[in-house]
Amino acid sequence: MNKWDFYTTKEIKPEGWIKKQLEIQASGLSGNLHKVWPDIKESGWIGGKRESWERVPYWLDGFIPLAYLLENEEMINDAKKFVDSIISKQEDDGWICPCNKKHRKAYDSWALQLITKTLKVYYDCSGDERIPKVIYKALKNYYELLKSGKISLFNWGKFRWFETFIALNFLYERYSEEWIKELGIILKKQGFNYDNAIELWKTPKDIWRYKTHIVNIAMMLKSEAVSCDLLGEGYKDIAESYREILDKYNGTVYESFTGDECLSGISPVQGTELCAIVEQMYSYEHLFAYTGDSKWAERLEVLAFNALPATVSEDMWAHQYDQMSNQIACKKLFPFSHFGTNGPRAHLFGLEPNFGCCTANFSQGFPKLVISSFMHKDNTIINSLMLPCRLNTKDVKIEIKTNYPFENKVEYIINSKKAFDFIIRIPSFAERLTLNGIKLETKDIEININEGETKINIEFETPVILKARPNNLYTVKKGSLLFSLPISYKKKMLEYTKRSVERKYPYCDWEYLPTSDWSYAFSGKNFKVKYNGISDIPFSQENAPINISAKMQKINWGHMKRLKTVCAKTPESVKPISKAETIELIPYGCAKLRMTEMPIIEE
Repeated sequence: MNKWDFYTTKEIKPEGWIKKQLEIQASGLSGNLHKVWPDIKESGWIGGKRESWERVPYWLDGFIPLAYLLENEEMINDAKKFVDSIISKQEDDGWICPCNKKHRKAYDSWALQLITKTLKVYYDCSGDERIPKVIYKALKNYYELLKSGKISLFNWGKFRWFETFIALNFLYERYSEEWIKELGIILKKQGFNYDNAIELWKTPKDIWRYKTHIVNIAMMLKSEAVSCDLLGEGYKDIAESYREILDKYNGTVYESFTGDECLSGISPVQGTELCAIVEQMYSYEHLFAYTGDSKWAERLEVLAFNALPATVSEDMWAHQYDQMSNQIACKKLFPFSHFGTNGPRAHLFGLEPNFGCCTANFSQGFPKLVISSFMHKDNTIINSLMLPCRLNTKDVKIEIKTNYPFENKVEYIINSKKAFDFIIRIPSFAERLTLNGIKLETKDIEININEGETKINIEFETPVILKARPNNLYTVKKGSLLFSLPISYKKKMLEYTKRSVERKYPYCDWEYLPTSDWSYAFSGKNFKVKYNGISDIPFSQENAPINISAKMQKINWGHMKRLKTVCAKTPESVKPISKAETIELIPYGCAKLRMTEMPIIEE
């Protein structure tokens, strides 16, 4: 396979708009969760009495690379304090989770799989040489317990067995011991085979199942890519075959699947859990690294530039559990929740809407995206994502200046002490591609870079298209960006305490209540693009970096039965009830309330 290796936060640093986004994240919930949320600041992982399972490992998995990418010393020190505390409590036999020995059999070892992955992330960022030994002891103990039958996989650990391979591959590269392979075999044997879930995916129902859980599925997509080498199996691209089925029966316009919290069919008013978005991004990063197939990087872009920013507030102090493509209000659902397996508050913005897993886990999305912008193998470097950032290795420095995906101009400034091969991944939708002003007939750019300074300027165009969706609905798309009709809103702050967890500004909950019309349809296929520049908030609804003007007319859309804050799955009528007007569409990730999938007016 065309395997690529990741660089680390020591070598990659963010610039431009993505650095602004990471700074917002660090100033918001991600950077302060350990100060305000009891499940982190009083966690059993650090000797407290609160949650002692997945939440600290989840949070550290994003907090650590965020801290090191921004070179934020306070955050780096806080990360070290947590890691030091976790390591200090590792038992002599290697067991590392906060669980008494007599309770190990009943302790879902998903937390063990997760903490070893997180510690590997910490090693990549910090270079702390204690970490390989800690992971070694923890997984050797896991192997001995599983092999002897003293514990077994069940619940989440059974359905997420492949997550362990992030740490297992790391160990095998360092130690090459046979038990590491044997542990991989045991995990796969005891773990769930998702081939046995496919028929359930085709007929989603309002039933909670591990087999249809959207986060399990999002994680699973990378399972073959991260495990097949250690297991000695050939790669068959099962992720693509799974994705095709999932997309057919549960697909969304932003390249994910509905899952609120389990698969919920094809509808623009069903939700997608935030955990699933960041885990699907992580899966696509590993799928691209393993295969070199651009389809995974392109799908990653759509998730990262649309679904992720759409489901967090502009200041990143609040997030949703579920987002919807057509989301006309974020208010408690009454008299019932139309989410099949989630509660009536799952789409509110807040500290912990519905469940706290997304509160802990969403932080990894943007930092790991930056880390995936460059990859390497042998004497070749690939720019896999055109983010504004810089790469600084022992021999090579590359700076990328760009506002992509909002604009399609990219400047590379390369200073190298050696010759190397440089590949720039160009999206499949790029048109009229030029390299230093010269038109290219191919989209594959491979350049032999010599010693010294090299400058590369790339420009291309991305057409505006109407992307067909189910039920005769359409979405405006330009490159990786989706565009929505933005709905103006007012925010209602909700401060309260529930189960001893305080919601207090700025880490409170919010309802977003619409103040503008939303019942529209496209009345033409002509669009006009306007670039506005990127503000201090890259995904701002009021100051969107780009908008597209479209001719639209009002229609009778209607609401979901007995729910006045959710639009109907499809409009009641597509006959116009107003004259055509020009509406400015903005990027999906900028619009917190929005209509994204809309019909075309009947002639």
